[in-house]
Amino acid sequence: KYIIPGILVYGVIGMFFLGKAGQKDQGMGAAEYSETMKDVIMRAVKVYVFIAALVLLGEGFKPIILEYFIQIPSTVLYWVNMVSAILDNATLAAAEIGPALSELQIKSILMGLLVAGGMLIPGNIPNIISAGKLGITSKEWARLGVPLGLISMAIYFVIIFFLGI
Repeated sequence: KYIIPGILVYGVIGMFFLGKAGQKDQGMGAAEYSETMKDVIMRAVKVYVFIAALVLLGEGFKPIILEYFIQIPSTVLYWVNMVSAILDNATLAAAEIGPALSELQIKSILMGLLVAGGMLIPGNIPNIISAGKLGITSKEWARLGVPLGLISMAIYFVIIFFLGI
């Protein structure tokens, strides 16, 4: 309900920042892909271990969630999750979200993580990968990501908490 319209708006904004590409622009070339089956299996094992660690982390934080996070207002949870600009979203979600939280608290946490995760390169694994592949520096990313992220956070805050959509 929030994500698809947000992606469309970001796409339109991206058209204005990019401008019109010239006909002589060759675009990006495809990188050569040379992975062995061993590489793929090792990556799958690492992902499995990472997910298992997130599950264990979530279980370990369950007493804290039940004792403290339930009492934190949704609006505070939303803005506190701006820390996801520098920390991994999956780790934060596993540490914060539990079945005892209300639907609005969970929505606040997830939207805060989602929007703020794009503000800086370390906020999301895809940010790290795409910045590396495209040769974007942290300073270049932050110059666009932080203002756009803060504006997006404010807009989503109004939509979620004031308009109740």
